[in-house]
Amino acid sequence: MAKRERVMRMSVEQPLWRALTGYRVLTVLYAIGLFATTYGKFPRPWVAVAFFAFLLVWTLATLPKVAGAVACTKRFLAADLTVALTGILLTRVADSAARIDAGGPTLPSIWTAGAVLAFAIKGGWRWAAFASTLVAAANLVERGAPTRDTVHNVILVWVASIAIGYVVEVARASERTLARALEIEAATRERERLARDIHDGVLQVLAMVQRRGSALGGEAAELGRMAGEQEAALRTLVSGGLVPVSRVSEDAALGALVRAVDEPDDEDAGPLDLRALLAPYATARVSLSEPGAPVPLDAPAARELAAAVGAALDNVRVHVGADARAWILVEDEPDAVIVTVRDDGPGIPEGRLAQAEGEGRLGVALSIRGRLRDLGGTAELVSVPGQGTEVELKVPKGAKDARGKAERR
Repeated sequence: MAKRERVMRMSVEQPLWRALTGYRVLTVLYAIGLFATTYGKFPRPWVAVAFFAFLLVWTLATLPKVAGAVACTKRFLAADLTVALTGILLTRVADSAARIDAGGPTLPSIWTAGAVLAFAIKGGWRWAAFASTLVAAANLVERGAPTRDTVHNVILVWVASIAIGYVVEVARASERTLARALEIEAATRERERLARDIHDGVLQVLAMVQRRGSALGGEAAELGRMAGEQEAALRTLVSGGLVPVSRVSEDAALGALVRAVDEPDDEDAGPLDLRALLAPYATARVSLSEPGAPVPLDAPAARELAAAVGAALDNVRVHVGADARAWILVEDEPDAVIVTVRDDGPGIPEGRLAQAEGEGRLGVALSIRGRLRDLGGTAELVSVPGQGTEVELKVPKGAKDARGKAERR
């Protein structure tokens, strides 16, 4: 089966582009309607009619250009702003000086703000300041002298566009930070999964070779010493920074992305009977008590829970001895499956688990607790010196591997 790519997309910017698209359509209709109601007062209405015909065609034809950051190029922004500035300056040609001096609107009216907002969304507050300054200059030229209404409108557009540009910059930075955080979280989970697999296999074998070599002596002792050194080096690598490189975060036009490439799994294989997975653990020294009916769990959850039970039994063999007795109890509750592993060993001294984690021995931290955490479950360890150790593993019904929570594409 092929690898599967999961994509988590976050975008605060994209809704702004959609809002800008609607704003441009509504404001061009508003500007045309405003002109139609005062058509008879224009000394040269044909100039305004020609401009509004062009403005309507331009607005509708360029809607795809304001659909996202990729399509909204610098060349388009320059042309769009030129249309707005031309409309402002043509007002003095189409309208009378008396109406202009009385505070009459420019030909493009509030449509001009859409051109400035495109600069703000595309390039941030600096681009917005540049565009709004040009609009302010054009308005002052059209009026001939600064008036209270003109200054008020100029400042309003200038402040609003700069504020929106600043918000867009902050949103982009937040998206990148969130994408990086999700990337680190995904990489950490993958590192822990790999560490569990290494602990369950390679580290256990190296530890066994070290013990057997020391017991046999001679050349075998040297082999055991080398295996011990490799075990220590591998534990340091696992606990210190085994981070996969298959995850990439990027800041695209549609928002920040976090891509994760997963190996194919068997999520669609249907539930498995947990009893069948635990049956191989039953030996002369390990007793298995289970319900008479099947204990169904989703395949990934069932396998992870069984692996956690295996890790607990490995700890019994390593730390208590090959002759230690252990008991596995399976309980099928209405909302959860509980598996308890108990041994008759001497128990774990207080503080030993924390010390083991500091030394890179992550059997309990990763192979047991890490697996249960990824399933949304819990792993409780109770140990009393001289009375053995009991590990209770609880998995909620319907639990899935944490890697299956992201949106797929």
